[in-house]
Amino acid sequence: MSKLVDYEVSSGNVFRDLGLPDADELDIKANLAIKIGQIIARRGLSQVKAAAVLGIDQPKVSAIVRGHLEKFSIERLCELLTRLGCDVDIRVQERRKSSRGKMRIQIAG
Repeated sequence: MSKLVDYEVSSGNVFRDLGLPDADELDIKANLAIKIGQIIARRGLSQVKAAAVLGIDQPKVSAIVRGHLEKFSIERLCELLTRLGCDVDIRVQERRKSSRGKMRIQIAG
């Protein structure tokens, strides 16, 4: 006998799927933090060395790589990426409809 598995198809934003109010912002912050963590790991930096490069203290690096992002703004995370040598591009596009716009981030390879 086969078992039926119930599942829900994701919207692509786990925070929206959980019904959190700032889902777009949380998703962007999470993706920026993931990229910061990937760069730190790829360069083989300890958290202490990463902190020196980023100009922050080690506990803040730990918070970022562990996903504790409450005290970090999108702007601050973008600034940290520039300190790691990344270009950060922001594009604003007016919508033709009068509905509310969306915030998205696309991280290149």
